[in-house]
This record gives sequence, C-alpha cells and structure tokens, in this order.
Amino acid sequence: MPNAVNGETAAGTWIDAHIHVDHYEAAEREAMLERAFDAGAAAVVAVSMHLQSSIVNRELALAHLPNRVHPAYGFHPEQPIPSVGELDELFAWIRARHAEGESFAIGEVGLPYYTRTEAEAAGQSFDEAPYLALLERFAALAAELERPIVLHAVYEDADKACDILERSGVRSAHFHWFKGSEATVRRMIAAGYFVSMTPDIAYEAEIRVLAEQYPLHLLMAETDGPWPFEGPYEGRRTEPAMSQDVAVHIAAIKQQPVELVRTALLQNTKRLYGI
Repeated sequence: MPNAVNGETAAGTWIDAHIHVDHYEAAEREAMLERAFDAGAAAVVAVSMHLQSSIVNRELALAHLPNRVHPAYGFHPEQPIPSVGELDELFAWIRARHAEGESFAIGEVGLPYYTRTEAEAAGQSFDEAPYLALLERFAALAAELERPIVLHAVYEDADKACDILERSGVRSAHFHWFKGSEATVRRMIAAGYFVSMTPDIAYEAEIRVLAEQYPLHLLMAETDGPWPFEGPYEGRRTEPAMSQDVAVHIAAIKQQPVELVRTALLQNTKRLYGI
C-alpha cells in the first residue's frame, strides 16, 4: 500500500480518524481544516459517501500538503444501492487512483443497520442481500489493493462484516463508532481490527464500557463530523478538534496519562492509514 507521498509524514499531535469533510459547506471547508491544522491536527481521514463524494475528497486531498487530508473512497450503506453501471464506475475510478499510486483507504462502506432495523420496526420487508454483496466486493478490493477498509457495521451487522473480512483476507480494518456485544468485541480484538470513538464517550455508557474493554493499541479518535453531539457538545458545531477530547476520556477510563493515550491514538491512526 502506498504510504506518505514523497516520503513526507504529517506533523501534529492528533488525527480525526473519521470525518465527512465534503458534507460541510464548500465555503467553510478550508477555514475548518485550517483551524484543525493550527490546533495541532496531523491529519483528518475524509470518508466518502459515493463517487461524487469521493471526487470531492480527492480534490481536497490534492489541495493540501501530502496526507493532511487522507481520503477514503467507497459507498455508505445507509442509502439505496445504485445501479450496476454506477457501481462499476466507482470501482473503476478507485482502481485508477491505485494505478496512480495515490494514498487512500476504502470507505465508508458496510451494512445498513439503521435503515434495515427502521424498516423492520415499521413492518416493512428489507432485502439485505445487495448490501452484503456490495460489502463483499469492497472487501475483496481492499484485500487486492492492500488498502485499509473503513466500516459502518454495528451490533449484529459487525459479525456479518467480520465474516466477510475473514473470507476476503482483509488485514487492515477500521470499525468507526462501533457498538456491539462482548463476543463481537472479543472477536474483533483477536483479529486486530481498529475501533474509533467519538465525543459521545463523554456521556454514553455503552461507549465508555467499550473504551474500557478495547485495548489501547487498537483505538483511534474521530468526530464523524458534521454529525452533532449531545451532552457538553449540545448546540456546538462538530469540528475535528473535538476528537482531542476523546483522548482525555479514554485516559480517565483506562487510568492512563493523557499524553500517553494521545500519542497512542496518533500512532495507531498513522500506522493503520500509512500517514
């Protein structure tokens, strides 16, 4: 997998490991990114929703110093599956980026847990098969290109995703904003899969328990911006710097020095993404 372009490594003390930069207004993206870099961000990992989203994130990556905006290309599962032709175009575009030797990950991809469970709760049928097939295809691509894969897969869907990753031979996986059973957590730890936590660690008991269970060497911090948060973040716009708070909470939960945890989260993210 290509790493830092021209051998350069992003300087800084923290990374937002999962953010939808392209979902912010175009006029405010640059100012937001500059605030993040001025505040010590080594990088942000900009995940994509579909082909057009991927194109925007690539343009953002090219507009900054190498690895400052580290893109991930894919198709978010909480939306209708596109046509075969549209998917073929996306996969061909990703392969072209690989052929050019560009740095990127595969993502955000996964399974439509929230769409599926909402449909089922409303008494509607939901065909999960096309989503499972698409994740199989993305996992095979990640394994072939030796790229990290960024996953939206929670609760029972995480086990389905783990099955697919194992069948495909994927070696580097990142489950963002993960929630799941203790059995699934043990399975993911054994496989060496990374998990990133959001600022909701400040007020969500489920996430705080996960932070206690998951080993520090497999943890990262994210915002999933522009997703809004509650608790101490109520009414505040989500920006990359909020991911710094995650380190403080993980340190308190694990009873470790904040600087040790902050350094670990930074190095974990750099290691996974080749930043």
